[in-house]
This record gives sequence, C-alpha cells and structure tokens, in this order.
Amino acid sequence: MSFYPICAEYNDANLAGQFRSVTEQDVKRAINKTTLSPEDFLALLSPAAVPFIEEMAQKASQLTLQHFGRTIQLFTPLYLSNFCTNRCIYCGFNTKNDIPRTQLDPEQIEEEAKAIAATGLKHLLILTGDARTKASPEYLKSCLEILSKYFPSVSIEIYAMTEDEYAMLVNAGVDGLTMFQETYNENLYPKLHPAGPKKDFRNRLDAPERGCKAGMRVVNIGALLGLDVWQHDALITGIHAAYLQNKYPDVDIAVSLPRMRTHAGNFRATSLVSDQDLVQNMLALRIFLPRAGITISTRENAQFRENILPLGVTRMSAGVSTEVGGHSQDGDKVGQFDISDERSVEEMCKVLKNHGYQPVFKDWEPIGA
Repeated sequence: MSFYPICAEYNDANLAGQFRSVTEQDVKRAINKTTLSPEDFLALLSPAAVPFIEEMAQKASQLTLQHFGRTIQLFTPLYLSNFCTNRCIYCGFNTKNDIPRTQLDPEQIEEEAKAIAATGLKHLLILTGDARTKASPEYLKSCLEILSKYFPSVSIEIYAMTEDEYAMLVNAGVDGLTMFQETYNENLYPKLHPAGPKKDFRNRLDAPERGCKAGMRVVNIGALLGLDVWQHDALITGIHAAYLQNKYPDVDIAVSLPRMRTHAGNFRATSLVSDQDLVQNMLALRIFLPRAGITISTRENAQFRENILPLGVTRMSAGVSTEVGGHSQDGDKVGQFDISDERSVEEMCKVLKNHGYQPVFKDWEPIGA
C-alpha cells in the first residue's frame, strides 16, 4: 500500500469547510485526549484552536519532556552540488536561474568534512540538486567513503531515489533520509514544478516509504510552508508521518517545519505563515505525534528559535551554509535560500545551555564503529 490514496482522499475533501466547522469543544476534547485521531489533529490546527494556544503549549511541552528530555540534537547541512534539472519556481537552484554551478570533488569534500568536524558536530545532512548525471548515486557513494571517516551519522536530502538506490546508500553508511513533499496539494504541485523529474508528484510522495523499506534508521518529511494554505499542508504532513510510524515502527519518523525564505529568483510565498501559525502547527503536531522528532532550521531567526525551544523542538541546525562548499571555501556562491540564524555551533551550544538544554552532538554509532 502507498500513502497516495490517503493523500488523494484529503485532497478531494473540503478541508476549508472542515477547518471552519471545528468548535471550541472539539479543540478542548483533542487537547485532553491521550491518543488523537486525524480529526483531533485537524481540530488543533483549526482557527478555533487559536484561543487555546497556551493550553496546547503546556501539553506539548509536557509530552516533549516525557519523550525527549531537555535535549536538542544539532546537525549541519553540507551542500555537495547545486546542478539541477528541475524548475521548481520557489528554489534558488532552479535550472533557469542564472547562478554559478559547481560540485565538490573529493579533495573539497575532505576540506568541508574537516571544517565541520572541527566544530564537534557528528550528525551531517548532505544535499544536492536534482541532476543525476552530475550527483549520481555512485558519486554520492564515493562521497560517503570520505564523510564516514568524520561523521557516524550521515543523512541525505536529495532527489527521489528507487528502493534499491536507497539500500545501496544505506549499505554505504547513510542512516537518514529527508524528503520534503513541498506541498501535498496535487493540483497545485504541477504549477510549482513545471519541468524536471520532481514534477512526478507520486514518485516523490512514495520516496519516504521506499527509504523505510530500504533500511533507513531515520526518515524525515515535511512541507514547505507558504506554498499552499498552511493548515492543509500541515494536516497531511502529520497524517503522512502517522502513516509511516504505524507501518514502520522500527524507523524513527520525524517532521521538519520549514517556512519559505528569500532565494535566487522572483517567487514569493503565496500563503503567509506567521510565527503564531508555525507555533500552532508545531504544538498540534507534538500533541498528535508525541514520539516524532521535530526540526526547526536556520530559516527561522535566532530569537524565535530560542522562544520555541520548550514547545516541541528536538533538532536544530547550526553553523549553516546553504552554498556548495560554504563551510571551507570562499568565492562567488549562491545559496539555495537565505538563512536567518547565522550563529556558529559554539554559539548555539552556549544558548542551549543557558536555556537549560543539553546540546547533543552524537546519539548514534553504527555497528562495528
């Protein structure tokens, strides 16, 4: 079975009407339940839940402490390549954008690895554009031979792969997969992805499940908030995560909550997502899925990231560059998007400790290490 029929059912439903029909009693009932249904999750995302944000925050904070303690796992992205064949209108790597294109060679990868490892980080997320002739599975495998010397945990955020390709990378040392659907609105999806391999909605939708089957330890999903009405994408993201949790209980299912940021190109968010909206999304998700990891990236500014620490966050990026080779190399580079929190790993650790949290550099060691 695929998640696609479930996603299609929600796309066909009158979600706007369902959100409008939620009552205060529906919200109170959802907050007080131990195990929530998708209908309860919808209630917590609805406008009717806004007056109950404080109660939701207390419940979400309690659940986060219960399942994760006062810990925040830190990681950083490493961009290997920005060649891309897609024309995603919201992305700086869009193949139509006139930006410098580059891809790291083995020597440059080693330099980047050393620079990142010097900060103490042990969890790495590697990213590429969608250009198989450049960043092929074989290229990625060769990169892992270098990176695995420095990092016990390497995740990938790249183009959608086959189950066999994911299995090959798992055998090479990858233990995590991040795959954003961007938007779960199948009608809107082609307008945002007019050309390139990524325009195949279902192939991308089923990629996280292929990763689960291939043996990924962690599978992280999400929608890019601002592409569609945020409640709609938030709802289906959470239901997708619940589907994966139930079907693959041995896989750590996590969710990221990225908001649109400025980038090369002219596209701007079509749906505004306020700080309060993002907080409501996170609180509802934590109450619906108490065991799911939640990532807040440097797309968000420093003050906001600090303010939401108690509300459900379990993972944060630090010392971030969205440029290829941005950790160790100077030059004329363009990032995938602009970041808002430019603090170093050391600075982030100090901030977390000042707030009473333990920054976690390493919570995973592969067998035989």
